[in-house]
Amino acid sequence: MPMSNSSTLQILHETLHDVFGYSTFRGEQEVVVEHVVAGGDALVLMPTGGGKSLCYQLPALLREGVGIVVSPLIALMQDQVDALKQLGVRAAFLNSSQDADEAREISAQLMRGHLQIVYVAPERLLTSGFLALLEQIQEGAGIALFAIDEAHCVSQWGHDFRPEYRKLTVLHERFPDVPRIALTATADAPTRAEIVERLKLEDARQFVSSFDRPNIRYRVMLKASARQQLEAFLETEHANDAGIIYCLSRRKVEETAEWLKSRGWDALPYHAGLDASVRNQNQRRFLREEGVIMVATVAFGMGIDKPNVRFVAHLDLPKSMEGYYQETGRAGRDGLPANAWMTYGLSDVVSMRKMLDSGDAPEERKQVERQKLDALLGFCESTSCRHQTLLRYFGEQHAGNCGQCDNCLSPIDTWDATQAAQMALSCVYRTGQRFGVVHLIDVLLGKATPKVMQFSHENLSTFGIGKAISPAQWSSVYRQLVAGGYLISDIEAYGGLKLAESAKPVLKGESDVWLRRDAEVISTRKVSKAERGARAKDAYAEVVDDPLWLAMKAKRMELAREQGVPPYVIFHDSTLLEILNRKPESLTEMSQIAGVGQAKLERYGDAFLEVLEDVANGVV
Repeated sequence: MPMSNSSTLQILHETLHDVFGYSTFRGEQEVVVEHVVAGGDALVLMPTGGGKSLCYQLPALLREGVGIVVSPLIALMQDQVDALKQLGVRAAFLNSSQDADEAREISAQLMRGHLQIVYVAPERLLTSGFLALLEQIQEGAGIALFAIDEAHCVSQWGHDFRPEYRKLTVLHERFPDVPRIALTATADAPTRAEIVERLKLEDARQFVSSFDRPNIRYRVMLKASARQQLEAFLETEHANDAGIIYCLSRRKVEETAEWLKSRGWDALPYHAGLDASVRNQNQRRFLREEGVIMVATVAFGMGIDKPNVRFVAHLDLPKSMEGYYQETGRAGRDGLPANAWMTYGLSDVVSMRKMLDSGDAPEERKQVERQKLDALLGFCESTSCRHQTLLRYFGEQHAGNCGQCDNCLSPIDTWDATQAAQMALSCVYRTGQRFGVVHLIDVLLGKATPKVMQFSHENLSTFGIGKAISPAQWSSVYRQLVAGGYLISDIEAYGGLKLAESAKPVLKGESDVWLRRDAEVISTRKVSKAERGARAKDAYAEVVDDPLWLAMKAKRMELAREQGVPPYVIFHDSTLLEILNRKPESLTEMSQIAGVGQAKLERYGDAFLEVLEDVANGVV
C-alpha cells in the first residue's frame, strides 16, 4: 500500500471514525495497524476486551484484497460477521454449518473480489480445495492478510489446543508475501514462545499490551456455604445482569444451574457432555438475550464476544493464573465496571492437585502445572492488591494499589503463625503423613479417635495441643500451609497431607511463618454501600433504573430481534451510556458518540434520537 506516513495516518483515522465510530485508537492498536498495513507480520498479545479484532479488521479494509481470518469458533462466526455487516463491511464466513450451495456462493463472491473480510475454520482452510481457491484469489483480487485468532490454540498443553493450528505454517509457505497477524489474550511466556515456534513467526514484531483490567474488581472469599454466598453476591450487585459462573465438573454445572433456576434466576448449563444442539441453543440465548447467566465448565468462553458480561464467578478453583485471567477477562469487555468473584477452600486445592497428579502428562509438565496452581493459590491467599499480584505474575509492574479489590477495600490482618504452623506440621508428621485436614484438626483439639478407625492418636505428643485455636482457624492454617507449599496433598493417600521440603526449617525454628488472619465468614454477607461506591465509573451503576436507559435498551432489543442479531451488535452498553450522558439532539451530534460509525448512524440514528425526544417529553 504505497502511501506516505501522513496520508497513511489520515486514512487510518478516517476509516476508524467512519466505519467503526471511534475518534482515537486504544493502547497499541495504532502501531499494530500501521505495521500490518505496511505488510509486516505481527504477534499481538492483548487482554480480552482490549480491541484485538480492530488490529486485523482495519488493515484488512485498507490493504488490497480480502482479509482471511482463521477462527476456531464456528458457533461465533455468525455473530462476528453480523457485527461487521452492521458497520457496512462486506463480510462472510465459511464453515461446516453451511450447505454446499451457501459455500459455493461465498467462494464465488471471494473469486469476484466482492468480500472484504472472510472468517474460516482452520479445518476448512487446510483442505487442498480451499488452499487452491486462495491461490486463485491471490492471483486475482488479492489477499490482504491472514489473521490467526486465538493463536494460543497451538499450545499442546492448553485446554484450547487445536491440532489443526499447528499446520497453519502452510500459509507462510504458500503465501510468503501476505502478512500474518496472530492474536491471543493468553499471556504467559511459554505459550508465547510456542506460538512463535509453531507458526514460524520468528521474524514477526511482537506487541505486548498491559494486561491490567482496571474496570474489573477482584474478590476472593473462603467457602462457607458456596451457593448462599453466590446468591448473596448476585442479589446485591447483579440482579438483572448477564454473567458466567464456572464450575469444575459437569455435574456441578448442571446442579448449580438447576438450583439457580429454582431460585428464580435465568440460568443455563454449558459443558462438553451436553448435546451439541443444547449447547448451541444455550450459547445463542446467552449472546442474544439480556440478563442470562451461563453456568459452565471451561468448555465455554473462548472467543465470547459479548461485551456486557457484568460478572464472572468461580465456584471452584481454575487450574492456573493463566486460566483465571482468561476466564475473568470475559467480564467487562466494554470497559464498564465488572466483578470477578471467587470462593474456594482447601478441598478445592486437594481436588485440583489430585487431578494434576493423576493426569497423563509427562512429569516435567505436571511440575509446571503444579507451579501454576501454586501461583493461583498464592493469589488467593495474598494480602496485597489483587491487580498488583496478578500483573506481577505476568512480569508487569503496577503502580499503586487499585483501591477497589477486596484486599484494598478491606486490608487483611496478618499474624505471626510460626508456633501454630509448627504444631500443624508436627501433627502431620506424628500421625504418619497420611491423614486429611479434618482428622488432623481433631487430633490437635484432643478429640477422641472414632471407633471405626484402626488408628489411635491419643498418646501422641500433638494430641490436644491446639485447643487454644478454633477449628475454623486451624482450617485456615492448614489451607495456607498447603497454599504456601509447606504441605503436599498425597494422591495415593486420598488427599492425606505430607510434609514438603520447605516445612523442615519451620519445624527446626529456622524460619518464621506469617499468615493472613481470616475474618469470620458470613455466608450471606452483603456488600456495603461504601464498597459498591468504590466500583469504577459509578455512573454506570447509577443508571440501571433511569427511564432513558431502559427505553434505549428496549429499542436496542427491538432492533436486534428484528434482525436476528445480539443486542450489542446494534450498540454496546458503553455507547448507550454516552448517549444517555450527552443526549445528542441531531445526527451530527450523534455521529460524535463513540461506536456510532457512518453505517450505524444512517441505520439507527433517527430511531435513538426519537427515543431521546420521547423520554424528554414524558412519552415512554
